[in-house]
Amino acid sequence: MNREKIIIIDFGSQFTQLIARKVRELGAYSEIINFTKIKKLNKNQFIKGIILSGGPQTVTDKKTSKLDNKILNLKVPILGICYGHQILSKKLGGKVKTSKKREFGRAFLKSILKSPITKNFFITKKTSVWMSHQDIVSVIPKDFKRIASSTNSKFAIISNEIKKYYGIQFHPEVSHTKNGKILIKNFLFNICKIKRTWNAKQQKEILISNIKKKVQNHKVICALSGGVDSSVVALLLKKAIKNNLICIFINTGLLRKNEEKEVINTFKRKFKIKFIYVDASNIFLKKLKKISDPEIKRKIIGKLFIHLFEKYAKKIKNVKFLAQGTLYPDLIESKTVTGSPSSKIKSHHNVGGLPRRMKLNLIEPLKDLFKDEVRKLGIQLSLSKDILYRHPFPGPGLAIRIPGEVTEQKIKILQDADSIFINELKRTNYYSKIWQAYAALLPVKTVGVMGDSRTYEYICLLRAITSEDGMTADFFNFDKNFLQKISNKIINSVKGINRVVYDITSKPPSTIELE
Repeated sequence: MNREKIIIIDFGSQFTQLIARKVRELGAYSEIINFTKIKKLNKNQFIKGIILSGGPQTVTDKKTSKLDNKILNLKVPILGICYGHQILSKKLGGKVKTSKKREFGRAFLKSILKSPITKNFFITKKTSVWMSHQDIVSVIPKDFKRIASSTNSKFAIISNEIKKYYGIQFHPEVSHTKNGKILIKNFLFNICKIKRTWNAKQQKEILISNIKKKVQNHKVICALSGGVDSSVVALLLKKAIKNNLICIFINTGLLRKNEEKEVINTFKRKFKIKFIYVDASNIFLKKLKKISDPEIKRKIIGKLFIHLFEKYAKKIKNVKFLAQGTLYPDLIESKTVTGSPSSKIKSHHNVGGLPRRMKLNLIEPLKDLFKDEVRKLGIQLSLSKDILYRHPFPGPGLAIRIPGEVTEQKIKILQDADSIFINELKRTNYYSKIWQAYAALLPVKTVGVMGDSRTYEYICLLRAITSEDGMTADFFNFDKNFLQKISNKIINSVKGINRVVYDITSKPPSTIELE
């Protein structure tokens, strides 16, 4: 593609795509490539700069990945982040060692010298950043200068202004780093001099063009859920291949209250998309009977979901592709998207798991995007605000919001409680301020008193979080009166619940969903 770009070399960091996202937010085009494929890069690819990601490896290990000379031979500005900072320093003659004190989480950075990379980054002499490392650069390479330091990292920012090489020990791409976006902006526009050529409209055109090239005249089945992701995928496909799109909506019985009716009304009647409705609620419930392990639940749901798609795909002639609304956070928690050595956190029903016997090719147009980017894309596709700003909903549905065994009774209880919670958030204008909110049913019963009678019923957990991308999150700080009112409303309206609790855990250390 003949456009100026920033190349991000992925060494397996959980945050590699966050770097790409920040670059795109700032209006520059970026591509991620695996560190083993560096040899494919050349000077004729309009590369304006290189960013080296973090990663789980340690530079002090002799078996660790080496920085290919091809990177340096491109003679473009380089920014090394965390592991990227260490591997760049070592390659250029510096030294890296394991620190006696690790730095994980918030740290304070002190400005030492001025540099183009830190223009407007330091409001005062100190600023807050987010660290995640145990190795440190102990000796910087020749012709480099120390720009900033932290308590445990003497060389937290270093620079070679002549060659335009920069190394930073912290993560500017995460929201926890104050003014991190400014540092990336400085690298892009002050140092790399790249032009702003990336926006949602171009993204839409590129995705539609890619779908056309890949699908051609074949038919595509879209796994439609009615959420933001699958809705955007469906509209992208409709614009790209028109009548060759058939949406299949499988009612797993694990959906939110009345969700199946809303999906049918929106896509079959409003958007006039070819639509097949499958009520498989009894099948899923039967398969989940006596299953408590969250990973097994996810895999059962995923396999059954794909099996049903296979079944209905066989009834349609000339079908070659299965489309899904998989996003990058789904992929990064399940496996690294570039094949670099990052860590798996949990399985996602729409990530991998496709059986080898399956004759459909997988198409995932949104797999490199975050939720907020998908919403911007949805605006370009004229998707309604009700769908666009709907909170994320997991593929396995309510099954992972019911820890332990899933039963029909528990599903009904949870649907009612969740509906009350979400409707009250909308009524009080909290909904738009929250990235994701839901109710969960804990596998614990407690004693309660209603009237003069003893009750022994379930605990309902409420969760509401704020986030930019789902990679990190913090709990939403409700006032006491709201929590008290919603607790009373759920307990008084939903038979089977006699206690309500609110989850105040951030991500990390927890994940957004319970399972």
